[in-house]
Amino acid sequence: MLIYVYMPNGSLSSHLYSECSVALVWDLRMNIALDVARGLEYLHDGAIPSIVHRDIKSSNILLDRSMRARLADFGLSREETVSQTAPIRGTYGYLDPEYISSRSFTKKSDVYSFGVLLFELIAGRAPQQGLLEYVELAAMNSGGGTGWEEMADSRLEGAYELEELNEVADLAFKCINRLSGKRPSMRDVVQALSNTVKLRNERRQGKRCFKEDSVHQEIYRDCKSEHYTEELASSFSDIPDH
Repeated sequence: MLIYVYMPNGSLSSHLYSECSVALVWDLRMNIALDVARGLEYLHDGAIPSIVHRDIKSSNILLDRSMRARLADFGLSREETVSQTAPIRGTYGYLDPEYISSRSFTKKSDVYSFGVLLFELIAGRAPQQGLLEYVELAAMNSGGGTGWEEMADSRLEGAYELEELNEVADLAFKCINRLSGKRPSMRDVVQALSNTVKLRNERRQGKRCFKEDSVHQEIYRDCKSEHYTEELASSFSDIPDH
């Protein structure tokens, strides 16, 4: 008998595509992406022997009570193989083109699927709805890691930092490179996403400190002005009447 942890918030796909669900905010989407990336990094580099998941997709990402993400459905998971003659397995839209042509599923095939998932989080569009064609069009208009905002999920209503969105989209685009050798490892992906989140938090902390300093300076100016007014009034009261 297998016992699984209960995941009360269901799958990621149900939150991205259900008309009844509230749109996931940007920060939460990135936290989910980082959770998934860390899970894959463990399978690739922490597990002995290394495991490839082979079916990374939004419906296989489950969310717990705190909206932390967990990888699910290891039915297709295997040890990494150099050659594979078995029939192609996985989900259309997430499949590594190199795997389709060579039948060899590697860690970099999981990286490709993760890249698709990352674009799915950015755009709020499923691979079966022309996501990758949408990505290719956006890539033509983007340059130097900028210009990806045109494909951002409209339900986000612009509530994201443009610099961060472009960084994440640029990372996702590297993950779906048609040549597996040019894709980053999941360890590289985790580091990149972690740095992006860290820099975002530092920027916000800096803005918060600046705002607090501005408020303190304003209060100081008000107090100083009030004190000056009181001194001025006192000096006039000391002038003798003629």
